[in-house]
Amino acid sequence: MGTEKRVHTFVRVKPTANFAQDMIKFGPDNKTIDIYIKKDAKKGVVNNRQTDWSFRLDGVLHNTSQELAYETVAKKLVSEALIGYNGTIMCYGQTGAGKTYTMTGATAEYKHRGIIPRAIQQVFKATAHSVDPFITVRISYLEIYNETLFDLLSTMTSNGTSDMQMAVVDCPQGVYVKGLSIHSVSHEEDALNLLFEGETNRMIAEHTLNKNSSRSHCIFTIYIEVRSRFRVFSDVKCINSKINLIDLAGSERLSKTGSEGQVLKEATYINKSLSFLEQIIIALADPKRDHIPFRQSKLTHVLKDSLGGNCNTVLVANICGEAVHVEETLSSLRFATRMKWITTEPVLNETYDREGTVKALEKEIILLKQELAMHDSLVNRSFVTYDPLTDIQIAGIKSQVHKYLKGAIDEIDIVNIRQVREVFKQFKLIVSQQEREVEARLRSKYALIDKNDFAAVAAVQKAGVVDVDGHLVLEEDGQPSGTRPTPFSSRRGGKKKSRKSNEQPKIGSSLSGRDLDGFLPSKSRVIISTKDLDVKEGVRSQDTANIDAELSKPAPVEDSQRPSSPPSKPVAFEQFKEECGSEISRIFKENKSILLARKKRSSTVAQRINFIKREMEGIKKALEAQKQERWQQGEYVDEKGQIIIDEQEFLLIMKLKDLKEEYRSGYAELQDLKAEIQYCQHLVDQCRNKLISEFEIWYSESFLIPKDVREALKPGGNIRPGMIPINRVMCLEEDEQDRFERMQETTLPACPASVSFYKAKMKTDQKVISAGP
Repeated sequence: MGTEKRVHTFVRVKPTANFAQDMIKFGPDNKTIDIYIKKDAKKGVVNNRQTDWSFRLDGVLHNTSQELAYETVAKKLVSEALIGYNGTIMCYGQTGAGKTYTMTGATAEYKHRGIIPRAIQQVFKATAHSVDPFITVRISYLEIYNETLFDLLSTMTSNGTSDMQMAVVDCPQGVYVKGLSIHSVSHEEDALNLLFEGETNRMIAEHTLNKNSSRSHCIFTIYIEVRSRFRVFSDVKCINSKINLIDLAGSERLSKTGSEGQVLKEATYINKSLSFLEQIIIALADPKRDHIPFRQSKLTHVLKDSLGGNCNTVLVANICGEAVHVEETLSSLRFATRMKWITTEPVLNETYDREGTVKALEKEIILLKQELAMHDSLVNRSFVTYDPLTDIQIAGIKSQVHKYLKGAIDEIDIVNIRQVREVFKQFKLIVSQQEREVEARLRSKYALIDKNDFAAVAAVQKAGVVDVDGHLVLEEDGQPSGTRPTPFSSRRGGKKKSRKSNEQPKIGSSLSGRDLDGFLPSKSRVIISTKDLDVKEGVRSQDTANIDAELSKPAPVEDSQRPSSPPSKPVAFEQFKEECGSEISRIFKENKSILLARKKRSSTVAQRINFIKREMEGIKKALEAQKQERWQQGEYVDEKGQIIIDEQEFLLIMKLKDLKEEYRSGYAELQDLKAEIQYCQHLVDQCRNKLISEFEIWYSESFLIPKDVREALKPGGNIRPGMIPINRVMCLEEDEQDRFERMQETTLPACPASVSFYKAKMKTDQKVISAGP
């Protein structure tokens, strides 16, 4: 059951140069705000109009930063949402008072971001630091414009058909919007991308009080699902919660804004929906009211759970401190005061796999078995049983499967579903055994090399196994040069790795290279005989020596520097790695060695975690056996009525506790290693791509460009800036991503958490630019 709470209300004053200090006063505790108005002498001596007001709220935010505003208003609510309580934060006030700035903030600067980006960051920080639970985060963005629902994240065009499909629906679990798209996000940057994309689709207009006035109500919702993946003594539970972050359109007086046309129509809808919202607030604050008219408008219907439901609710009333807006300020403060008297009952949204449910299901299973037995007896199938298979029955099924594969029998005797599953299990075991045998045979006869590894391919070519195009080199008698018949196939892409266990090629003496194409591991591998590998290593060292000898010779005349025909790319690649690409080649090797070390450590930690898990399961079974034995023999209790356990059971419990701590620490280390591996893999891929792209440029400029063009490319040549081929320009010019990464190195070290914010903003700006006006 939830505990009754009141809605928390805060007032945020818009900073302005014309702040009416003699009219608006703040209490010393920053929780009260007093308004004073001088009497109008024009209305005569008898003037009973009220001239002073005092409002007490949960906090007054005056000249506060975005960070302090979030700490005061939203941080606790988001923390409670992570443990299962729904939450709602709503910004209310006149147009131009700073509602959108409070809720969304300024997207240009990280420190000026609002409640929504900071809430997203808090949620994903909690996700990153969580060890045991598995957290899923989803996002939706709803706009209510002129009493019509719009999905700001929808991929469909905004036409009449898509709009009509959206509707507010009541259900036992609460209120939801039918047709609203909900997007799963796994990183903070993805969520910010959706936020910025939705912001670009909002309806805004310009009038006297605000150049960028929001003409619609917007509701940004963060859905959080927490699933417990591993528990020893507690029940498995699932927590579902949501955070509604609401930016209401500003109330406005038409006489002050001078609105007309479409803006006037929008203002009418806005004021009407806000008027209905105020009626709901008055009705909720009155305990005598039985009926609350939530269906008066789309806004009040959507907010049914947030206002009168089971969630934590916070209101931020944005006001202007100028004397000319004192009437709107009083209206907003009255609304906040009424809102404060609304009570809600936050409920923890969690479900448990309780022991009672298990017992009920076990009872249901017994009844179903009895009913099956009755049906079997009626059709003369009383010999059929539904208990788990015994070892003798499993051995019999295994024997039948082997006989069936050999053709000794035509069918397998099956009478229940357990036997069907066991038959498939036996087939799977046989297939796995054959895969291991085939893999062992292939490894004993062949080795795999990466076709992109130019050094290895060059060594194989030197050994005479394959030619430049990757074809098998044959002697006059049709046999491979220097080897016995060696089937092989070469394909593109990929990295060097061992053969997968799920491939089952058939090997025969008459198998050709073309026949082997169907079962080779990937398109990037070349299969050669293991005998040729020794030759390859020797040739590689000899080739390196030859290159060094050639480099040590004095340079001949220019015409002789360029060979009559360009060398093969594998040979040229080795030369490039020793000359121009030596530095990036060295970095690539270092990154690769670091990656392999991290992978090895990750494998060790994972094996340790699995061992601990198995040991915990064994201790749990031992504890259960101890409990059953104690229950059968009778339990002993002390004077306080607590059960007395023996020393062995106590040692098991303590050992289990230690194993749980070790499991948590090991799992945390494994998560850190996975993040490091992902980062190292990214660096390795980046270095590999850079190495290959620079080699292609070097190879083209060194061997493929004609002599007159090479003369023109020299300093003082005929080619002017802008005449370089576009692919060369793209390789050398610093793009947006490179500039951003360079900016990260110089600007962001003091605040690394801002990386996701700026990346998301950059992607949104690129989309807007590419979309055009």
